[in-house]
Amino acid sequence: KLTTQEKNLNLLKMKMVMNKFWLILIILTVSISCSEHGEIYMTPIDNLWKKDNNKVLEFEIHDSQTPKNITFIVRHNNEYPYSNLFLISSVKNPKNEIVKTDTLQYILAKPNGEWLGNGFGSVKEILLQYKNNYLFPNNGKYQIEIKHGMRADELKGMEDIGIKIENVN
Repeated sequence: KLTTQEKNLNLLKMKMVMNKFWLILIILTVSISCSEHGEIYMTPIDNLWKKDNNKVLEFEIHDSQTPKNITFIVRHNNEYPYSNLFLISSVKNPKNEIVKTDTLQYILAKPNGEWLGNGFGSVKEILLQYKNNYLFPNNGKYQIEIKHGMRADELKGMEDIGIKIENVN
């Protein structure tokens, strides 16, 4: 029969093993996500996106000869009143010159109102394809400037917006 001290010692050992397990799992998840998912750049919107509040995401390209896939990451909550989202995006080169401007429409919900994307609770995250096999002209610091193109001056329910840039294999 185990004494109270032995039981406490066994419980402590078990907790240490579980802590090591979670630490290894977190390290593995982070290392996989960094290598598989490319670079992610996010900027907060904080539930209200005004039409004149352009979001600027700055990033560096080191290998312009490798084609890239660029994906928008949009996080919104149930206060977002529309099933779609119009975005106006501009890519600026290292000389701060606009290389490309696009007006894009994305669908965020099914016809029955069910949100597309992933997430728990009221916040949903959806990945929206922007550019496939895109070749940046040169190495250097680039910017993607994003503004919403909806009719309303203010969009409620928008949490964050960002981009994911990954090499095409």
